[in-house]
Amino acid sequence: MSQVRAEKLVKTYRSGEIEVQAVRGVDFTIEPGSLVAFVGPSGSGKTTLLNMIGCLDHPTSGKLTVVDTDVASLDRRAAAEFRGRHMGFIFQDFNLIPVLSAYENIEYPLIMVQDWPEQKRRAQITRLLEAVGMAAQAHKRPDQLSGGQKQRVAVARALATNAKLVLADEPTANLDHDSAYQVLGLMKKMRDELGTTFLFSTHDPKIMDEAEVLFTLEDGRIRAPAAAPTPVAAHA
Repeated sequence: MSQVRAEKLVKTYRSGEIEVQAVRGVDFTIEPGSLVAFVGPSGSGKTTLLNMIGCLDHPTSGKLTVVDTDVASLDRRAAAEFRGRHMGFIFQDFNLIPVLSAYENIEYPLIMVQDWPEQKRRAQITRLLEAVGMAAQAHKRPDQLSGGQKQRVAVARALATNAKLVLADEPTANLDHDSAYQVLGLMKKMRDELGTTFLFSTHDPKIMDEAEVLFTLEDGRIRAPAAAPTPVAAHA
């Protein structure tokens, strides 16, 4: 079963009397456990695609299936619940809550989205902090962390709810060269261990080098994948 499948997917925006097709009838399939990057210049449609996959925006037409669900049919509340159950998000500006510690930022979706009991939360957060190398910084706030450390916390938060699909919008844009490679290595490690599918929207050549498949967008159309996705068996 594919993790994401798009068929003749279209997204049109209107500004007054002007109509802009941000995505123009694209077709693609993403297999579970893949590292996939949507690449292209600004305005090519890659962020729009990521937003539709993440149920933050609705297609104008076509079909979009995510985790065996027709997400175009979901209303706003159902879309939010679907995101909470199945997805994690990583952003270029980290989007950590400034007044919360690293531990509390990872805990946030477990309370607000899925309402895990305290003992289960504590075990999950401790495991993730150790996995991303941030156990020693668990009680530091974001302003006490480097950019690379913030993004490690963001990776842990994205995985906190056991999401099998993580969407990452320019996740290395605010990182230096070494930190970017460390975070990318961490995401590959988590993919190998957990079977998580990572979808990137990016301009970064480092991500393009690490991705197993590239979908290059031009004017809302996918030019061609550079490689076939390599399925990875998810761990139970």
